[in-house]
Amino acid sequence: MLSLEEKNKIIQKYKIHDKDSGSSEVQIALFTEEIKKLLSHLKKNSKDLHSKRGLLGMVSKRRKLLKYLKKEDEKRYKEILKKIGLK
Repeated sequence: MLSLEEKNKIIQKYKIHDKDSGSSEVQIALFTEEIKKLLSHLKKNSKDLHSKRGLLGMVSKRRKLLKYLKKEDEKRYKEILKKIGLK
């Protein structure tokens, strides 16, 4: 789980306007950081199947958000991919 400070930093970095906390970009960035943390956890604890299932769910949610963003605004989609470092 991300701490409140980490979440706030991510929100500040990816927000579109001042009161933004739930746009697609912010959600994608939050999922990406959670996925990175879970991956490092699973490297140490390879038999933790509950965490592995949670990871798969997060990846799926992020993929759906990226698909939605690509459909709605391809420019924003490409920008967020560059910012978070996805292919």
